[in-house]
Amino acid sequence: MIDPRRLKVLRALADHGTVTSAGHALHLTPSAVSQQLAALEAETGQELLRRKGRRVSLTPAGELLLGHANAVLAELERAEASLAGYSAGTAGRVEVASFASAITLVVAPAVAALRRTAPDVTVLVRDAEGHASLPMLLDGEIDVAVTMEYRSSPRADDQRLAMDPLYAEPFDLVLPPDHRLAALAEVDVRDLVDDDWVAPLPGNPCRDIALLACENAGFQPRIRHTSDDFRAVAALVAAGAGVALVPRTALRDARAVVRPVAGQSPTRRVFAAVRQGSERHPLVGAVRQALREAADAHRES
Repeated sequence: MIDPRRLKVLRALADHGTVTSAGHALHLTPSAVSQQLAALEAETGQELLRRKGRRVSLTPAGELLLGHANAVLAELERAEASLAGYSAGTAGRVEVASFASAITLVVAPAVAALRRTAPDVTVLVRDAEGHASLPMLLDGEIDVAVTMEYRSSPRADDQRLAMDPLYAEPFDLVLPPDHRLAALAEVDVRDLVDDDWVAPLPGNPCRDIALLACENAGFQPRIRHTSDDFRAVAALVAAGAGVALVPRTALRDARAVVRPVAGQSPTRRVFAAVRQGSERHPLVGAVRQALREAADAHRES
């Protein structure tokens, strides 16, 4: 086995041309340099150096080994740099949980940006509904939760969390193609009191928003069908199973009729949360910044 420390001696001899100069560069005595070289020649079974007076030069075997030495020493430098970055908090892994449309709108663009600007930061993404990601965060399973405000979500002053607002997204009404109100430019929720509804499952924050919109319109919706997949919700509505309130970005390519809500539209406010104290970690800070920038770009698009 070749000792990498002796490869440094070989390279110093090649660079400086004398044992004394190589020793000075390595903070070794000339005797120690000679001993290291002798040990390297014993390890390789090759003569590595020619001497001509005080000057030295590499033999062909020495030149061959020098090429490998440069590669080995460079890799060791990279290893040391990676470990130093890890210790300093500038390299490592951050786990993010987010619901699907936020992954599309802000998480994926943030990951792409970090791959360019901070390639030593590895982001692992989990798909999780908004109400599931905060418990995961507080339990230490993930580092960042991208979620939304809902009835039982933590308050902005919750001392367990540091939060970054990202974007707000309106909900639109989804109607069957032959619905009596499909021809209108916008639809009042109050006019859907007699309709069947398709809604997310209990616990999903988007269900809370739909229920609150109906409550504000003076009625409890008659929910006949449930799904947390908005493509499935839109398909059920298109089949005439009922009406629904769905986040606008979840409605691309919907076969049902999509109409804005008359008056003040129900809105979900999306934010990123980290555990209080961890926001000072450089890795977490880099991901938070990338998410904020991606959200800014989304709002401007």
